[in-house]
Amino acid sequence: MGCDTGLTPIKSKKTESTVSNEPATEKVSMSSTMVRREMPEFTMDAFDAKTGHFTTVSSSDYKGKWAVVCFYPADFTFVCPTEIAAMNAKYDEFQKLNTEILAVSVDSKFSHKRFVETEPLLKGLQLTIGADSNQEVSKMFGVLVEEEGVALRGRFLFNPDGICVAQEVQADSVGRNVNEFLRQVEAWQHATKTGEVCPAGWRPGKKTLPVNTDAEKMAGHVGDYITIDEIMS
Repeated sequence: MGCDTGLTPIKSKKTESTVSNEPATEKVSMSSTMVRREMPEFTMDAFDAKTGHFTTVSSSDYKGKWAVVCFYPADFTFVCPTEIAAMNAKYDEFQKLNTEILAVSVDSKFSHKRFVETEPLLKGLQLTIGADSNQEVSKMFGVLVEEEGVALRGRFLFNPDGICVAQEVQADSVGRNVNEFLRQVEAWQHATKTGEVCPAGWRPGKKTLPVNTDAEKMAGHVGDYITIDEIMS
């Protein structure tokens, strides 16, 4: 199972959330991981930094696409703008991989607009930032710190079938590595396309493991096919 590239989604009840501050009609009980689950259904206000206008985003916007939903604790903080700016610096590379990016915090769309307009690191920002003002989307993704009313640093990658294939969740003080995440997107797309699996640290051009054709031959003998030096190079 650990080397199987075919993903069977884990079904969960879904509810649609808006920023109207109306209570959700159904509470969602999620596992501690989103991996192998379908993207929760949501609708929320947002600020589109590329156009400079307010908009609305929903889970349906990402159907049939590779998509990243990236939560951060709050506008006008310290590590958060460095992460957003780093994702933005790689925006064109994500676009070449047909991967959409949605940043999300519990701040309002008005706060997002002001944040983008005043923070020097966010000059030229091309991302859309979702306004999870009623905190329901953060809760559905399992990253809401309820007693503080903020989201953890949660980053989720969904394939075109809407299934989460990777997630990373961290506390506040350390930012995430966008280069490593971009590598993961490339690896997941390659594995999905070829049926092969990617060893640790895989990058385009490096060896994959063709378990889709040689599973029995390779079982217990991966080291005959790839060396630790090749893995770590």
